[in-house]
Amino acid sequence: MFNKRTVKTGYTDNSSAMALPVLTDGKKSLKAASMIGDDMVIEGNVSGTGELHLDGIVRGEIKIEHLTIGETGHVEGAVTADTIEIRGRLVGTIFGKSVRLYGTANVDGDITHEQLSMEPGAFFQGRSVKFQRQALTESVPVTVEKADI
Repeated sequence: MFNKRTVKTGYTDNSSAMALPVLTDGKKSLKAASMIGDDMVIEGNVSGTGELHLDGIVRGEIKIEHLTIGETGHVEGAVTADTIEIRGRLVGTIFGKSVRLYGTANVDGDITHEQLSMEPGAFFQGRSVKFQRQALTESVPVTVEKADI
């Protein structure tokens, strides 16, 4: 009758890796974030599901569910994600439901978003375009019949 969610905390042998809780409900579980380190340079597109933490450089398009650009992270290209957190530098366009620019962020490009937040100190040069999902409204046809009296 009720679905029970259990929380398990897994740890890895690598002491520098963050341990993330794994929620299991029988169908889905959260996975650890993928990481591109500060010594990596990627020339090309990056896409996938889940979460990506970027401390290196990407020259290309990024499409992911959740993107975090660290303080040493640098992106040159378009970014599309549900949630985008920026602490580093981005030159290009951003499309996201929730976009957050931290105090160390440096963004040069347009941001299309549902929700945008900026901390003091963040640099943003470009246009901010807010989009809202339209409410689903069913159009019900109305028929009027003329009654003879």
